[in-house]
Amino acid sequence: MSDYVSPLMQRYGTFSATGADAGVAAHYGDPMREQRRLARATDQPVIVDFSHLGVVTVTGADRGTWLTTLSSQVMTSPDVARGSELLLMSVQGRIEFYAHAVEAHDTVWLIVERDQAQPLTDFLNSMKFMLRVEIENRTAEYAVVGSTQNMAQLDAAPDTLKDAVTWCDPWPGIVTGGFSYAATDNHPGTERNWYLYILPAEHLEALGESCELAGTWAAEALRVEAWRPRAAYEIDEKTIPHELDLMRTAVHLNKGCYKGQETVARVHNLGHPPRRLVFLDLDGTEHTQPPVGSAVYAGTKKVGRVTSVALHHEAGPIALAVIKRNVDPKAQLIVSEESLADDGEKNAPTVDYAASQMVIVAPDAGQVVGRRNMGDFLR
Repeated sequence: MSDYVSPLMQRYGTFSATGADAGVAAHYGDPMREQRRLARATDQPVIVDFSHLGVVTVTGADRGTWLTTLSSQVMTSPDVARGSELLLMSVQGRIEFYAHAVEAHDTVWLIVERDQAQPLTDFLNSMKFMLRVEIENRTAEYAVVGSTQNMAQLDAAPDTLKDAVTWCDPWPGIVTGGFSYAATDNHPGTERNWYLYILPAEHLEALGESCELAGTWAAEALRVEAWRPRAAYEIDEKTIPHELDLMRTAVHLNKGCYKGQETVARVHNLGHPPRRLVFLDLDGTEHTQPPVGSAVYAGTKKVGRVTSVALHHEAGPIALAVIKRNVDPKAQLIVSEESLADDGEKNAPTVDYAASQMVIVAPDAGQVVGRRNMGDFLR
């Protein structure tokens, strides 16, 4: 766990985030108002402090072609100048690093969860060999803030943001070489614009005076509503990209070899991912929310776990969960907040939440060879 504390945490009324977002504000005293302001972009800049994220830079003449050979993405594409993302995987196709990437100032900027910045830097340095690339962990020098607004087009935005390196989230678009595993064409993520701005860390505190602030609770609620997976929550040691619908934005199916490609291709063409991401509309009568990691049940059978939870300003309590692929899409699910006894044995569930399931990744996702339509199970 990082000991980082943002300078914006000094503001009166700030409530600290926990877990992966520790070190920045969950909210600044009025989380629902902050969420509404972030969702309904105005002519005034609204930002979320994500300065706890990590920043790694790759420079040198070979940076694009080299990252292409290592990762799941074509990093020489013009799309990288706007915003792309890449995966570095194990031989088994399991995600080891997941980075947002943008090209600016003859540099590829990689945004990752803070605890991944140094391991990613070390890994990339171990793979450079004789190529013309330089890799640095710049987390201490640069801060990241997020917004639903394109600051370059906002008159009231401070120059610090207008001049910042800007990553535009490609989600939920299907990028060149990508493939959608979603079970619907009406993707809720199309309603969400999201940008991350990379700026010198010494400018962060001044942004608190020139911009309206929203906490991470606001940003996370909009992320969950958009079915957007995040490395800190949806990815574990077994995750393959098919399970989270990351094939649409983070994997190029027509590029050259990279570590993990064989598994990616085999599951996509001939098999099915063992698990799938779902959106859960939670019963709000408990007036509480289940913690991340809570068990998901179909009847009496445990079928997965909750990965992200949020309180949305319109939809109420919502969540993302990763469950077994073969769970009936029409099944009513139960989320159970479970406790463990001192000996590690599971006690009876302490709180149960009814959960309506909305399919994100189709149960029959994959096995595209010879198939006409992935969504036949819905018909």
